[in-house]
Amino acid sequence: MPEPRLRPLAELVPARLRAARGVLTDIDDTLTRDGAIEPVALAALQRLHAQGVPVIAITGRPSGWSEPFAAAWPVLAIVAENGGVMLRAASGRVERDYTQDDETRQRNYARLQACARAVLEAVPGARLAADSAGRLTDIAVDHSEFAHLDARRIAEVAALMRAHGLNATVSSIHVNGWIGAHTKWSGAQWAVQRCLGTPLQPAEWVYAGDSTNDQEMFEHIPLSVAVANIARFVPQLTVLPAFVTHAERGAGFAELADAMLAARAAQ
Repeated sequence: MPEPRLRPLAELVPARLRAARGVLTDIDDTLTRDGAIEPVALAALQRLHAQGVPVIAITGRPSGWSEPFAAAWPVLAIVAENGGVMLRAASGRVERDYTQDDETRQRNYARLQACARAVLEAVPGARLAADSAGRLTDIAVDHSEFAHLDARRIAEVAALMRAHGLNATVSSIHVNGWIGAHTKWSGAQWAVQRCLGTPLQPAEWVYAGDSTNDQEMFEHIPLSVAVANIARFVPQLTVLPAFVTHAERGAGFAELADAMLAARAAQ
């Protein structure tokens, strides 16, 4: 049986993109490079917004890091901390909603910090992500942003988080751990329902991502598109995206946005 392959975005039939209602997207290394949005990706978000295409970003980044971008970018919402927090710009400020009540978050916070201490003590070279001060519902260990952990130590971090009763996923830069049933997928459903007043219909959306923690979205959204830098993670993926862009990071996202807008213009 032939190995599954990543199909180039150029092979995507325009009619499928034309039928898409909106875009769900990861942030790190999908829109950004080194933690900052690439100008070409911001311009693509603006073009989508100008044509009435809703965009919702879903990330493992913390609430505090995401808040200024929720205010500045032309997106309906940013779902942060892998589905734990949703941020929306409204009337000149950013509204913040949570999947868990205050008491639950406070109880879980103590468990998360205990797990973080255990990871730092047990895994040589492990350090918390630089954005940890802005995290409200999860913890993150840096493996590729400012620190470097090899594959063995990344696996050790994730295993320790799970041993402490946390969910654990690996993004392009961090190992994220959290307590609760929320995920990127549940966060996407939550955001679409809250922002648009209708349930998320997977066939009506495009998802853009770049790493292993996007696999659940690749599985649920038939029209999933990875930016080219996903090549780094392909050996670790059990679920592949349907298509891949030619360009990496923000330029890859812009490639997808332009294909979507061109398909609409041809209608």
